[in-house]
Amino acid sequence: MTSKFSIRAQFDLLHEQLTLFCEELQDSDIVKSTYFELPKIEKEQEEKAPLSISVNKISGNEATKKIVSAYKDLFLDEKVSGKVVQRHPGLITINDHDGSLNARLHAVNEAKQKFKELILQIPNNDARFDAVHNAVPSLITIAGYRKIHSETAIPYSIRFTWMTKHATRTLSKEAALEMLSRSSNYSNPRMIDQQSWQTLVEQEKVRVSSLSPKSKLRIRRPTRVSPEVNVRFTAQKRYHVSAALPFILFNPHPETKLGDLSNYEKTDNHPRKRAYNFLVDRIYLEKVE
Repeated sequence: MTSKFSIRAQFDLLHEQLTLFCEELQDSDIVKSTYFELPKIEKEQEEKAPLSISVNKISGNEATKKIVSAYKDLFLDEKVSGKVVQRHPGLITINDHDGSLNARLHAVNEAKQKFKELILQIPNNDARFDAVHNAVPSLITIAGYRKIHSETAIPYSIRFTWMTKHATRTLSKEAALEMLSRSSNYSNPRMIDQQSWQTLVEQEKVRVSSLSPKSKLRIRRPTRVSPEVNVRFTAQKRYHVSAALPFILFNPHPETKLGDLSNYEKTDNHPRKRAYNFLVDRIYLEKVE
């Protein structure tokens, strides 16, 4: 059983390792610091995905301060959103020839992972929320989970981009029909009246009902756009990770190409955008082929 004491004890360990890491980072041989400051997400903006995001590039000592502050950003500020957690894209390159800072970083990420595993032992979302906030008031749980990504090899390039992800859920035909039946009782301000809304839902149910009983369905709901780090070694060997926290390149090579995060502008005609044929556009419901 996950107790309040065990949650607090693991968080205290995480916080101790994180504090030591930030202190050691500030005293390290920093080659270059870049922080891409994003606008604060206010509470009234929680439900609305932005059409554009401006990026303020900060360099040097000020960027290092911002990066350290980003790693320590674990608690909720009453002025900003608690639903949409602030992202902190950035890149810091550090000479760490004895590997001591990298070892400390591994200890931080290990403490974060153990904290996450401890919390996820609580099966119910509401119980999980209550347990975490009783043990560590005002903690942004996902911020405690966030891994600090790094690289020790010599990549060809490290660049930044914006990525739109999807929250995916698979369900059966029966489950989809049950969900639609429940939604027919809801009201929708976009519709002229309740009768029109119910007519729309009935049409959706007809489309789903026409499927075979064993049909597999999936909801692919787009989430807010987020910054990512793209690390490339060759055309075939590359990977990408979240840029929710600043990325660290240890023992940088002068020929590694370092990119910036550009401003985000939503576009509906992106050349790599996939065309979806949804059964129910409203809830992003599609049939799995």
